[in-house]
Amino acid sequence: MEKEKTLTIAALQLPTLGMQATKLDFYVRNAYTRGVKLLLLGEYVLNHFFKELPNLTMNMVKKQSDNHIELLKKFAIKYQMVFVAPIILVRDNNYIKIIAKITDKSITYYEQQILMPYKHWNEKKMFANKIKKLESPLIFDLEGFKIMIMGGFELHFDYFWQKVIEKNIDLVLLPTASTFDSHNRWREIIKTKAFLHGCYILRANRLGEFKEEKIKWRFYGDSMLVEPTGEIYMMLEDKESMLIESISKKVIKEHRNSWAFQDELAQRANI
Repeated sequence: MEKEKTLTIAALQLPTLGMQATKLDFYVRNAYTRGVKLLLLGEYVLNHFFKELPNLTMNMVKKQSDNHIELLKKFAIKYQMVFVAPIILVRDNNYIKIIAKITDKSITYYEQQILMPYKHWNEKKMFANKIKKLESPLIFDLEGFKIMIMGGFELHFDYFWQKVIEKNIDLVLLPTASTFDSHNRWREIIKTKAFLHGCYILRANRLGEFKEEKIKWRFYGDSMLVEPTGEIYMMLEDKESMLIESISKKVIKEHRNSWAFQDELAQRANI
């Protein structure tokens, strides 16, 4: 009998770390002892929230990013673990919002393609990410699982989910920095996308607060792992913590065979 194929993954739910490494080291060591092969961090954990950047020097932001990338590289080598973490790069005196995939052998950057353009949350204006024709997000294989990295805001655009179908993705990694009263909306979108696309979704949302005039931005956590069935398998609340669970190829296969969404599309692809 063929052994069931599984992968142990983790989502780390934290506020901004600043320059400290002690807390990150504690959680990574704990993840290693529990067999974690991939660890996801939320947005604005390795760097400050984007609205705080004007109060920092660009050199300070660069140093912060460089230090964390170097630290995660050391962890990847020491613990043979893959890290996926949003981070801010400095390029030609501009900020670029990216997601880094760090392994023991390489560092790969995914430049987020669509940024929030709203008056109260204008990442598009803050960052110098290129506006160009959309491309496939970063996809990689890990122990027999096909994994896609998607920027949090990119969740809302069908283009990226079409790639999930085309590339037969097993797991979508979704780092976010969600706030205000968006709990239920995010939960329902993630559950629906997992069900319709027959994949796991691992979301890591940050914690912390940001005060702007009379408005308090509260980042509420709700990091979660959602199964292909659309059910929340595990969810963190609003405290600093780490989610560790295993995903299963069997669960993915059973859901896809049962609902046959992809099969129906495949039958019509070449007509």
